[in-house]
Amino acid sequence: MTSRTNLITILGPTACGKTALATRLAARIGGQIISADSRQVYRGMDIGTGKDIDEYTVDGRDIPYHLVDIVDAGYKYNLYEYLRDFGSALERVIAEGDRPVLCGGTGLYIEAVLKGYNMVEVPVSKQLRASLQGKSLEELRRILSGYKSLHNTTDTSTIDRAVRAIEIADYYRQNDIVYCKMNTKINPILFGIDIDRDERRRRISQRLQSRLDEGMADEVRNLLDSGISPEDLMYYGLEYKYLTQYVVGDISYDEMFVSLQTAIHRFAKRQMTWFRGMEKRGFVIRWLPYDMPDTEKTDEIISVISRL
Repeated sequence: MTSRTNLITILGPTACGKTALATRLAARIGGQIISADSRQVYRGMDIGTGKDIDEYTVDGRDIPYHLVDIVDAGYKYNLYEYLRDFGSALERVIAEGDRPVLCGGTGLYIEAVLKGYNMVEVPVSKQLRASLQGKSLEELRRILSGYKSLHNTTDTSTIDRAVRAIEIADYYRQNDIVYCKMNTKINPILFGIDIDRDERRRRISQRLQSRLDEGMADEVRNLLDSGISPEDLMYYGLEYKYLTQYVVGDISYDEMFVSLQTAIHRFAKRQMTWFRGMEKRGFVIRWLPYDMPDTEKTDEIISVISRL
């Protein structure tokens, strides 16, 4: 890898095999993984977020990784904190003489990183929150749609998330925000895993059943037993939203399974919409077919990088 490229990014929708490819690549080039997953930052949320920690061992070698298991479940980690922590992780990897590999499917985090900006921390507005009290999720989404900012495309699957998104958008509209460049200039190259819709849906359904068999419901029970409220756990969306509803008795197992499966399919579609949008916004993503063996994908990535 030349000095012009200091960040390899592996992206794609859920269940496409990003982590396995990124860790294999890191093993080949002397790299470390920096996660770009908005939920894998939480300790104790393992099965539901698909951490797959065993994939960080390649041919008997443990691949170092960052921004996984860094805050307690129940905390509401945000984009500002991610950019701050990413900058620290990037500098640490480079200082150790290794090559950083950004891997994940949270498009908001990835794009914010690649634009090379740190953000200001947005404070809580008690007055704004009071004015939003009692509004439905659809009402909050309509309010958010009136703002023009990066945050409009964030996850608004719960009332808490929608309120926070409005709070951030309102702060940015009312304040003259000065963005500060990261200490390390980002010169990225992006690779995506291109998986067709039918195969993506098949993998999602298969993985959901596998995770339920592994004890995902018990993981949610343990988190609730640890003192996290159902509302705070549902804040994380997807698996934690529907499994919490099932565990507390609000919906049946079958209702949970069907609703969650549908939600994950829609989430994966939104991920791809974001990545295609990134291309329209000027990012070049080199797409690799999902059915190409990881060894060949790795060879292709290394070949591309070597020609830069």
